[in-house]
Amino acid sequence: MSEAENLPEREAMEFDVVIVGAGPAGLAAAIRLKQIDPELTVVVLEKGAEVGAHVLSGNVLDPSALDRLLPEWRKEETPIKTAVTDDRFYFYGPQGSLRLPNALMPRLMANHGNFVVSLGLVCKWMAEKAEALGVEIYPGFAAAEILYDESNRVIGVATGDMGVERSGEPGPNYQRGMALLGKYVLIGEGVRGSLAKELIRAYGLDHGCEPQKFGIGIKELWEISPEKSQPGRVQHSFGWPLSDGTGGGSFLYHLADNQVYVGFVVHLNYKNPYLSPFEEFQRFKTHADVAELLDGGKRIAYGARAITEGGYQSVPKLDFPGGALIGCSAGFVNVPRIKGAHNAMTSGMLAAEAAAAAIKAGRSQDRLSEYDAAWRASPIGRDLKPVRNVKPLWSRYGTMLGIALGGLDMWTNSLFGFSFFGTRRHGKPDYACLEPAAQHAPITYPKPDGVLTFDKVSSVYLSNTNHEEDQPVHLQVKDPELQHSSEFAVYAGPSQRYCPAGVYEWVEEDGKEKFVINGQNCVHCKTCDIKDPNQNINWVPPQGCEGPVYQVM
Repeated sequence: MSEAENLPEREAMEFDVVIVGAGPAGLAAAIRLKQIDPELTVVVLEKGAEVGAHVLSGNVLDPSALDRLLPEWRKEETPIKTAVTDDRFYFYGPQGSLRLPNALMPRLMANHGNFVVSLGLVCKWMAEKAEALGVEIYPGFAAAEILYDESNRVIGVATGDMGVERSGEPGPNYQRGMALLGKYVLIGEGVRGSLAKELIRAYGLDHGCEPQKFGIGIKELWEISPEKSQPGRVQHSFGWPLSDGTGGGSFLYHLADNQVYVGFVVHLNYKNPYLSPFEEFQRFKTHADVAELLDGGKRIAYGARAITEGGYQSVPKLDFPGGALIGCSAGFVNVPRIKGAHNAMTSGMLAAEAAAAAIKAGRSQDRLSEYDAAWRASPIGRDLKPVRNVKPLWSRYGTMLGIALGGLDMWTNSLFGFSFFGTRRHGKPDYACLEPAAQHAPITYPKPDGVLTFDKVSSVYLSNTNHEEDQPVHLQVKDPELQHSSEFAVYAGPSQRYCPAGVYEWVEEDGKEKFVINGQNCVHCKTCDIKDPNQNINWVPPQGCEGPVYQVM
């Protein structure tokens, strides 16, 4: 629909601060704002059906940021219960595994003092804390549009229109989205968010920094035999089934109640268009060590999510006229530690402190430059700078040599505060790393057995994903002809393989290949928006509250 169609005027609500995303960053920002000034009006928009519904992470939580935000949390009833008791690192080969001595691992990689948690449940608990302070939280409302004033300053966001039919026309139940206006807008919508992407482009926030890098994280929750359960055990591995030239790794995190998170990460700078991260994950579970652990168990949940991996040198400028980027919208994940929630919370607190001070000084809709200037000297910068070369070294030299050099670099940074490598560059964005299919051989993956390994359809079912069919497809192909002439003809249709939810298919119809988008399957991982070789797919939010409904992920 265009503005020329005489749409009804949006209802508007005004706040001091509007926050997009009820993840760790957004909720930490909301809590901190109310701690500083209880009179501030703060609203948090969350596109999931409930807080935590779209949150998916490892997650071994580093509690350092939470200690600063809510120092009394350890005395309260929380979902943070399973302390890490056993920390392990392995290299996997096709026939066995090699445990790496903990003494060889840089100190910053240690997980003792951390907790195995469901980050979704942690966010629900944080939301209760925020609401008790007077924060308004609106789940089920996707922020779909940035609102600007005549001076090109951000003045708020608009939620998506509801009841729009697949044709793009208003249906009988059409309802115009709301405008939420604020003195400042904090964008914490997660990895590759549609609004953050627009703001980065509109204000050139990524000028002068390295391209952001990404991974795709795929995760299952299993209930295993009681005698195999080791609550608090944290295991990371790398190697098989990925080749030396394909970055990635795995994790096994034991929770209470005989549950274990089984996860797999593939770096999205891989070259082979025939590679399927989902199928590589299924293969990983057939490794003798993993298969033995899961034997007799039951898979009870599934999900997938992109991960920001660029780190220190890929963080864009964080402030724009009228607000700031926080959390994974900015890209604060520590790749070797596979942790980002603590940095996300810290970024939310830093942005909240800058916004509260600005409002107290009578300012509004200007740049929170204090926040952008503060993060490098904060715990975020101290966390990310020592590991800044791990990802580029891994990408440049492959898994074996790259990890060895990355480990050396982390040691010298930790012990002496310097790097032999300076600050390495990432080079090309992930979509530009994919090579034409003619340069690679197809990969034949084994069929799933339905016990240990599974197909995408049954997996998506466990994610509780749902989308109303009669609405515009939220996966927008900009140029259908380019999709056929390049994505299919040159790259052999990698969208069928990089998507972990079976959204994309190339089918033959009347003697010609047709690109089919099963938008109802989308788990909002954003991989297509990242990995399409022509950047021809644009992910935008569907109607509010749709998508996965993760329970304990």
